Amino acid sequence: MARTRNPWLGPASRPVAIPDDIDDATLLKASGVVELPLHISWSEPSLAYDLSRRADRLRVYEQVLREGTEDDVRYYVDVEELARVFDELVLPPYVRAAWSEWFRHGRDRP
Repeated sequence: MARTRNPWLGPASRPVAIPDDIDDATLLKASGVVELPLHISWSEPSLAYDLSRRADRLRVYEQVLREGTEDDVRYYVDVEELARVFDELVLPPYVRAAWSEWFRHGRDRP
């Protein structure tokens, strides 16, 4: 087993899920109280998050941006809210960099 990280192993080697249509206003979004799927939140017992509470919403965004698929991001993340709270989220550098790039360039595409 490797004892050090390298560019080919570890979480930073996984692609960051940024769906092309994340800013589509017609996408169905989660609301109310949610429990994240096991592939996002591995801890048991699972926690319930109330998306109407800002603190819960930020925790959901952090977990979904780190661990979620494109479908998860589409469903759990409101891109306008993400833009407002992005600087407050605790994210790994590779996730922050990918989303920062999207905010700089992805939103400007035709």
